[in-house]
Amino acid sequence: MADWSGVKLLLARYGTALALVVLLIFNFAVTPNFATWQTLNVNLTQVCNIVIVAVGMTLVIATGGIDLSVGSLMAISGAIAPMIFLGNLVEIGWVPAAVAVAMFVAVAVTTLLGAFNGWLIARFRIQPIVATLVLFIAGRGIAQVMTNGNLQVFKVPEFQWIGLGRPFGIPAQVIIMVCIVALAAWLLARTSFGRQVLAIGGNERAARLSGIATGRIKIAVYAISGALAGVAGLVVIAINSASDANLVGMGMELDAIAAVAVGGTLLSGGRATIIGTLLGALIIQLVRYTLLANGVPDAAALVVKAAIIIGAVWLQERGRTA
Repeated sequence: MADWSGVKLLLARYGTALALVVLLIFNFAVTPNFATWQTLNVNLTQVCNIVIVAVGMTLVIATGGIDLSVGSLMAISGAIAPMIFLGNLVEIGWVPAAVAVAMFVAVAVTTLLGAFNGWLIARFRIQPIVATLVLFIAGRGIAQVMTNGNLQVFKVPEFQWIGLGRPFGIPAQVIIMVCIVALAAWLLARTSFGRQVLAIGGNERAARLSGIATGRIKIAVYAISGALAGVAGLVVIAINSASDANLVGMGMELDAIAAVAVGGTLLSGGRATIIGTLLGALIIQLVRYTLLANGVPDAAALVVKAAIIIGAVWLQERGRTA
């Protein structure tokens, strides 16, 4: 009988990259106008926010946790920033200063809320899915209360640059995404913090006995996840020139988890890959684009996405047992 263990291990390690190559070949051959700069621009700009949030989710999942609050934190960030640079909270006469303060405060708030998630998990031993469910439910309500449920419309080029700017012809949010991916990949692979994150996910008790401050590391990764969700929320409203607390970040937690799973990070923790998460997000976006460009309804794209996640998790398990 043939030994398939090598094939299973190969698919578990390189299946994400192989799937992306197959998708690209299929689109070049079948999808109309796929090989154009416009198509590349559409897919890159749409995937950026998923990647930014998924990077933080990767670090969280690497510790054996999960963060359901990222979509709501995006809504909070998207609600706070316009309130500041439009002068609804405090009047700052110089627009660049108002924008800088707005962005700093928005991301600082979501970072603290992310740290709050980590504190609940580390201090009270609450299961991550339960602890982050608190802000998943309450966070969007907080954003709606802050804005009275109203749409905030604005035209502030100094702020909208992060979503609409094109330095050197490259969308600004793509540059932001690449910088975040590069920094996180270095952090996870080349620093003691990254090794501690993976150690906690692999065996938390052993990590604690070896002297790792597991509680502090958990708070840190959830704070990073909250910060990146805040950044993504700012990019979303900058692109839309409006902030709607009811819609910003809706469903983002599911897209982020899907990107992490498809990218090869173990959902049980202990092994993670930032580049894999980037590839996973690209696959999810490309599948969605492929189906829509070829006339398949969006509802079918959701079913295909679910099937891809199931396949990715199955390959992970096969790779572990090979």
